[in-house]
Amino acid sequence: MTSIYSYKIYNSTALLPLNWNDLAKENIFLTTDYLIVLEKSSPANMTCNFIGIFNQQKLIGIAVSQFIDLNQLQSFGERDKCLKKYLRNFIFKTFSSHVLVIGNNMLTGQNAFCIIENCNKIEVIKSLKLASIELENHFKKLNKKVHITLFKDFEEDEIQHFEKANFEDFFQFSTQPNMVFKLNENWKTQQDYIDSLSKKYRDQYKRSHKKLDGIVKRKIPFEEIKKYEKQLYNLYFYVAKNAPFNTFFLTENHIEIFKKNLQDKFLIYGYFLDEKLIGFNTIIKNGNALDTYFLGYDEKIQKEKMLYLNMLYDMIGYAIKKQFTSIIFARTALEIKSSVGAKPIKMFGYIKHSNKVLNNYMFKIFPYLEPETIWQERNPFK
Repeated sequence: MTSIYSYKIYNSTALLPLNWNDLAKENIFLTTDYLIVLEKSSPANMTCNFIGIFNQQKLIGIAVSQFIDLNQLQSFGERDKCLKKYLRNFIFKTFSSHVLVIGNNMLTGQNAFCIIENCNKIEVIKSLKLASIELENHFKKLNKKVHITLFKDFEEDEIQHFEKANFEDFFQFSTQPNMVFKLNENWKTQQDYIDSLSKKYRDQYKRSHKKLDGIVKRKIPFEEIKKYEKQLYNLYFYVAKNAPFNTFFLTENHIEIFKKNLQDKFLIYGYFLDEKLIGFNTIIKNGNALDTYFLGYDEKIQKEKMLYLNMLYDMIGYAIKKQFTSIIFARTALEIKSSVGAKPIKMFGYIKHSNKVLNNYMFKIFPYLEPETIWQERNPFK
């Protein structure tokens, strides 16, 4: 396979072309400011590389890749106790512990690449496939054989480009949807949003809001992040390790590094009870959209105070106040996100195992790697 475009792989942001950010202006997660965050504080089991796509000497596309070593994880997640979980963990540890991702495994949505207008997207994807093969060879030389290569999180209208870019040896899959909240342009205040809810969901809002009695929410500035760093990490880690599945855990300094590099585009809000930090959430300003990022909470207080639901309402209130057009709530907790008005956007990916026999049976293996989530979609509006 060849492409009309060439590519170059970079292992440091210091080596990126000077006009890299010109292409990343539509997506903060491909800007050098964010890529430096990955470089300085990516999870311990993750190695990041950056890919430039060129038409002769002109930069026409940029992309990110992540090599993930699952052998370095003590736990994939402790919430589910079932046979499928043990089978999934066995498959990963035994046959699939080294994963190469073209895209960002820490985020939901198309954060794999950006391209200039009027270039050939099919040829760009061919170039990314060729780059993935070079990366596989690179890690093989380091005695880290890539078992699984993954292109992740593309919407339905993008599938046709992969089908025309020689991806016959990959298995196309669909995972949990990306939960996206679209703001009504007529909402000027959070009360406008509340008034648009049906009685059942207005009552849900009022009930959860009353539970916040005694809790103080405030923005945590950069100067205070170090003070709360251990508490923030413990709250995050509790939620992360109790998720159904994890392929990484953040470093303790990740939030501090993120805030230092993204500054006012990265916000962290703390929830305090009797001056003790009992929960937090983070959001990222990404053009006209807000992306939710990692959060954490004390589980006992979260249940009593409906803290997670209140965090969702608070993020909606902020988005309305600042006139964003959408909130990317990502995957997980699908039903509760649906109950506040988020809608599911189906996401697709492409996966290939290095073992040809296993790859031929990927359609049977994949359901164990990514178990189906059964949930009921809600419609909270009148």
